[in-house]
Amino acid sequence: MPVERHRAGGGRTPNAAARFFLIIVVAACVAVAGVLIVVQLAARGPAIDLGPGAANISPLERAGLSTYLTLRSADLMRPAGVDPAPIAFTVQPGDTATSVAGRLAAAGLVADADLLRYYMRYEGLDAGIEAGDFRLSATMTVAEIARALGDASAREAAVTIPEGWRLEQIADYLESRTDVPFGRDQFLAVTREAARASGQYSFLGDIPAGASLEGFLFPDTYRLAKEATASDLVARMLANFDAKAAPLRNDMIREGLTMYQALILASIVEREAAIGEERPLIASVYLNRRVISMKLDADPTVQYALGYQAEQGNWWKRGLTFDDLAFDSPYNTYLYPGLPPGPIASPGLDSIRAVVYPATSDFLYFRATCDGSGRHVFARTLEEQVANACN
Repeated sequence: MPVERHRAGGGRTPNAAARFFLIIVVAACVAVAGVLIVVQLAARGPAIDLGPGAANISPLERAGLSTYLTLRSADLMRPAGVDPAPIAFTVQPGDTATSVAGRLAAAGLVADADLLRYYMRYEGLDAGIEAGDFRLSATMTVAEIARALGDASAREAAVTIPEGWRLEQIADYLESRTDVPFGRDQFLAVTREAARASGQYSFLGDIPAGASLEGFLFPDTYRLAKEATASDLVARMLANFDAKAAPLRNDMIREGLTMYQALILASIVEREAAIGEERPLIASVYLNRRVISMKLDADPTVQYALGYQAEQGNWWKRGLTFDDLAFDSPYNTYLYPGLPPGPIASPGLDSIRAVVYPATSDFLYFRATCDGSGRHVFARTLEEQVANACN
């Protein structure tokens, strides 16, 4: 019996109909989505001008990010908060856009870390994050923060002033910093006008006429905005001194010292002490000498008097000679009894406290040990001091 065969083409009709129906459904969904996007954007407000996007992202990624960011355009232009106070934010070398966005969100500077990250990716800013210190604000938009992180001009300059530097050292350091908006001369001009600041701080009341602010510029790390002036930095250093050192003033008086006298001694201790724990003992030696009107014989005061050493490239001469010890200067405590005219450096809080709360001792001498450790050996008599000399 012959078998009736159907043509293969006869079975395509249902499949074609299904495909046509699917196309209609997809088109309808796209249309509905478009309407929803328009409605949503209209409700949210004006869209941000995203631009063409970074050249290093694929067309597919660009389209996806563009759609997402367009939907979130209002959020891109909405700050995370209302407090305009600047907040210090540090980007470390090697930080990624993801890690930075997360920390910004944790700091309350952005409301949505992912939104910031996607915006940076779209604009190509994720690869250009600058390491450094920035001054940001919760009133900045996501777009503004993203662009600030790639803008070197938005960075703060973090300057660290170590204990024991004299004014000129600080000035030279500031001059060497290309990110500090003022230089050596401006800084020295401000610091040599102590009388101008004396009305603001009572601790400057007993500074001699014509004295500088040597010793009062508290060593610490300070963050400077790009528009900062030398006066701004000096004001912050004095305020720091007022907060940390000035409260010891009453205890200084109980020790028979004015603030200025205590600061002079503390600056000498700062330059002498290489080992922190020795500070109170070194301070006791100078205070004991002062009680019996014995010359201080402090090497750092001679170094201060000698000034900059071009051949050594520093402000503190290494290896003092007998000729150096005979250098005629009121700061030379080998020649002149009592305290030098003023501080010789900026002492840290530990050195100031060492003078206010010295060790109880009857030592009158000390010298460096012979092992190069920076430690000192102390003596009560000149004979003991001579016996402690290195062979």
